[in-house]
Amino acid sequence: QVQLVESGGGLVQPGGSLRLSCAASGGIFTIYAMGWYRQAPGKQRELVAAITSSGSTNYADSVKGRFTISRGNATNTLYLQMNSLKHEDTAVYYCNANASYSQTSVSSWGQGTQVTVSS
Repeated sequence: QVQLVESGGGLVQPGGSLRLSCAASGGIFTIYAMGWYRQAPGKQRELVAAITSSGSTNYADSVKGRFTISRGNATNTLYLQMNSLKHEDTAVYYCNANASYSQTSVSSWGQGTQVTVSS
């Protein structure tokens, strides 16, 4: 399995910025895609942004132009730079990694980090 540890959440005022990080340990697995999801109270978990091993990205419409997903060079570290934060961005943010080894594929999740946007 792939171990994921998130950090960087917290309380921020509307219009502020936060940067989330996710450190991944793949072991024998090769990580080929990673992403950030979020879940607000009473809502389903939704995709925020994703990035492939080749660097292709996609974003939820609600965060386009405000959030940027990236991966550390030569490392399995995932980042999410969040700017111009809004109240509706408040949620628990989860890191996700899709990895494979031989003919086995796994999808792993971090424990989540709380982001609260409030004045």
